[in-house]
Amino acid sequence: MSSRTKAVLDIECYKNYFLIAIKSLANGKVATFERSDWTDFDVEQLTRVLRQYTIITFNGNRYDMLLLKGAIVGLSNAKLKEMSDDIIVNDVRSWDIESKHNLPQCRYIDHIDLIDVAPGKASLKIYGGRLHSKRMQDLPIEPGATIKPDERELLTNYCINDLDTTIDLFNKLSSQIDLREKMGKELGLDLRSKSDAQIAESVIKKQIEAIKETRIFKPELPKGYSFNYVPPAYIKFKNPELIAALDVFKSEAFTLNEKGDSAEPEKIGKLKIKINQTVYQLGIGGIHSCEKKVNYVADKDHILVDRDVTSYYPNTILSQRLYPKHIGPEFLTVYKSIVDKRILAKRTGDSVTDASLKIVINSSFGKFGNKWSALYSPNLLIQTTVTGQLALLMLIEALEDCGVQVVSANTDGIVIYCHKRNQAALLSIVAAWEETTGFNTEETAYTALYSRDINNYVAFKPSGSYKAKGAYADADLSKTPTAQICVQAVIDYLQLDIPIETTIRSCTDTRLFVSVRSVTGGAVKGDKYLGKAVRWYYAAGETGAIHYKKNGNKVAMTDGAKPLMHLPDTPPDDIDYQWYIAKAYAILADLGVKQK
Repeated sequence: MSSRTKAVLDIECYKNYFLIAIKSLANGKVATFERSDWTDFDVEQLTRVLRQYTIITFNGNRYDMLLLKGAIVGLSNAKLKEMSDDIIVNDVRSWDIESKHNLPQCRYIDHIDLIDVAPGKASLKIYGGRLHSKRMQDLPIEPGATIKPDERELLTNYCINDLDTTIDLFNKLSSQIDLREKMGKELGLDLRSKSDAQIAESVIKKQIEAIKETRIFKPELPKGYSFNYVPPAYIKFKNPELIAALDVFKSEAFTLNEKGDSAEPEKIGKLKIKINQTVYQLGIGGIHSCEKKVNYVADKDHILVDRDVTSYYPNTILSQRLYPKHIGPEFLTVYKSIVDKRILAKRTGDSVTDASLKIVINSSFGKFGNKWSALYSPNLLIQTTVTGQLALLMLIEALEDCGVQVVSANTDGIVIYCHKRNQAALLSIVAAWEETTGFNTEETAYTALYSRDINNYVAFKPSGSYKAKGAYADADLSKTPTAQICVQAVIDYLQLDIPIETTIRSCTDTRLFVSVRSVTGGAVKGDKYLGKAVRWYYAAGETGAIHYKKNGNKVAMTDGAKPLMHLPDTPPDDIDYQWYIAKAYAILADLGVKQK
């Protein structure tokens, strides 16, 4: 891959004004190129800069690179604005844009687009909020406006702020980019701008094509295509209700909808099974238990353990020999070689290969359900997920029959609350299930589990660490911050018996008090426009709420919210500590914890 210095790039486009801004990560210098009624830029100078740097963008493949190439070939501002509107407003595909405007390849541009590397689907502004970027700012001038000379500085400052946010995102993703570069060197592919799933498809597709000595393409399945689930021979139950559920899965046909997804049959969507004290919801996406506001604590008589199935879906694919029919068994040859290579890498301490192949193995499964993928095989998606939940139900049934209580289940694992006198039976049952199914499980001991529901809980481990999911997980690139100090106060209270009030009032990290939210159409507080991505904290004496600009409706949970679009170095002096304390106590109640 390129050894060029890295720089971030962003573009602003109006009908009479076009701005390219490039900022070097090495020295922080910014180069701007403007084209308007009163100025123009030197294309040769621009291309010299582009040849010097590896260009980093957010959504560049679908926007910035297209406009950049248009500017290089001399398209007018009006044409560039037309192109911009086609992309943003009319959702015209990038290849159609390239064809319509006869855009050049510009192979001298070395480019990394971060949008698919970042987890989930969020705007740059929201990622900035999740990263606690210094300033969150929306486009300051309406996109349809005519720009005046004295507005150039406003737009340039806005554009540079987007560059800074892009740098924040790149720095956060640097290890993922490095890993993609190393994988790419080994495989002869440019993987730097690809998501995990895209990497998986690229790697597997290339290796299959090498074996078959021919290209493989996505299959064209007929309208109304349907299929049935076929359970492996080891799926067996004793409980009549479970036997009936298995019959439903076998008898109900799965039919593709217009999006190419497998529609869930009505009878399957209604399947709920109660085994002793726990209710389980079944479906095409996997099993999950239906507990609400429960908690369990290990004590001198009971253990609390999590049993996760190791590489559940990959091992299901291999054990059932599931391969896309339009590809053939060569898929399994490649898939198994990747799994074996990863096992060897893990055993020998080759962390780079281990991490690389983990991406390929874990992310390829999702491509079975993507109608645009060469791996598209919706029947295999269903075969894998349904087998996973039925196999877990077998384990749950066997445990409960022997007096071992399963208190939670979700997709690839269960949580067990077991009297110590039944611990030997627990181990024996798990071992027998592993022998029957061919799967392996990994055990994690918990000291306590506090659960709002299956997707939102906190589990504490003997080491003193904890596992938090859903609303209680730490804010990161996948999760928008929502007054995280409240969750931290609850964790400190449950684990260390520190009073809620102590944790909240002693916190000096402003980032733990803020909330961030995406607001469709933009948000306002009073007569001040804030933008489509908003950051705030709760302030003492603050009145009113944040509202949607387009209809005046209140943005949820913003009574008493004070916008904080620029993050200060020290906490504001008007934080409404009482609001955060009350919220923390509400979280405790949601977790089923009785206050002392």
